[in-house]
Amino acid sequence: MDFDLIVLGLGPGGEDLAEQVAKAGKSVLGIDERLVGGECPYFGCIPSKMILRAADVLAESRRVDQLAGHASDEPDFGVVAERISSEATDDWDDRVAVERLEESGATFRRGSGKLAGRDDQGRLLVEVGGETHTAAAVAVATGTRPSVPPIDGLDGLETGVDGPVWTNREILRTKTAPRSMVVLGGGVISCELAQGFARFGTAVTLVEQGARLLGREEPEAGEVLQQVFADGGITVRCGQAVNKVEAGAGGIAGVQVRLADGSTVTGEKLLLAAGRTPNLDHIGLETVDLDPSAHQLDVDNHMQVQDADGSTVDGLFAIGDVTGKGPFTHVSVWQARVLGAHLLRRDEPFGGYDAMAWATFTDPEIGRVGMSEQQARDAGLSVKVGVQQIASNSRGWIYGAGNAGFIKVVQDADTGLLVGATTCGPHGGELIGMLTLAVHAKVPVSTMLTMHYVFPTLHRGVLEALQALA
Repeated sequence: MDFDLIVLGLGPGGEDLAEQVAKAGKSVLGIDERLVGGECPYFGCIPSKMILRAADVLAESRRVDQLAGHASDEPDFGVVAERISSEATDDWDDRVAVERLEESGATFRRGSGKLAGRDDQGRLLVEVGGETHTAAAVAVATGTRPSVPPIDGLDGLETGVDGPVWTNREILRTKTAPRSMVVLGGGVISCELAQGFARFGTAVTLVEQGARLLGREEPEAGEVLQQVFADGGITVRCGQAVNKVEAGAGGIAGVQVRLADGSTVTGEKLLLAAGRTPNLDHIGLETVDLDPSAHQLDVDNHMQVQDADGSTVDGLFAIGDVTGKGPFTHVSVWQARVLGAHLLRRDEPFGGYDAMAWATFTDPEIGRVGMSEQQARDAGLSVKVGVQQIASNSRGWIYGAGNAGFIKVVQDADTGLLVGATTCGPHGGELIGMLTLAVHAKVPVSTMLTMHYVFPTLHRGVLEALQALA
């Protein structure tokens, strides 16, 4: 069949793109071999935040003695597991998502789609399930999968919900919290799940090869989080490579992990959360003269793929994680809006990536927009930095237990504009909103200093950080 658009991969961005173009009356084919909706609703953003919401409730109950009297709790992971299964994922059934896609007017094929060159008219060919289709435009939105590091002994252990090795896909299907767990990686996924399960009673050891947690964030954020982890009973081993893994004695020591310094850590489960691999190695990039070993597809402002020389590849587009712009659902969906408007010849809402924002939903919650202090200095900017500790903010002081963190703003002194900011503390992912607007809209700091900031609020800490710029 011939289509106006074929979408390879139906994660949040691909699904959104397929539906918006189909609703406009265009013929669309959406292809995915896994669940429509992708990692986010089934194995990522949504179920993991359900765990963290429940874990935060447990943490608050343990602060009652410091603030309000006395309370005790009996953690039961089965409650949140049921929420994930019934409310978030329909027991990992995408029937509703498929129906929504087809109701928009799109055609759906379950399978592994791949590019297959071009026809005599230069239109792109796509193969799936023994069929070959043509399209004026193809959008690659195949996302990523959990990376499996080349660790000695790892391939001898079973990966599965009931096995000793988990990725984010297995851990979010478990019905019970393990008694102990070794987490490999110190990034967002590993830190969120480590803290979530620790608060349900799992003895957690986190191993990070880098020097600190959350290596892409401001160093202060990783330091605050590491101290909170230590206070919460999580053992953190930074600066440690893993030399070997092997089966343990069973039970709580189901897996043994040997570290580069010669020590060994054990856990009932081993969570692999040390990176993601782009799903580009099996989609036929070589048939359109692109490198099949590429780790990302470079795109222009219309999301059109560019080759090694910077020339655009006719009819080929990409959105989401495979573009390397940011491994976030909101970036993928934003790119889908830009591409959809481009294909439909509407005004494109492209706003650049300078004010890209994201959040890590640990406790403390960490929000980030734009450049870090070091990135700004490396870019040659004349940098001013302002910091306010959450505990020194009136609302943060009132908050009491659980108020670790800070607000940090980074200014280009030559322009008077903020180029980046970090919020670390209670509701940090919400506090970053004001600062994202300031960076994106290029609101001068001088203007921000004239605003009214409600007292006593956490967001008043933004004013206090701006006043501390030096």
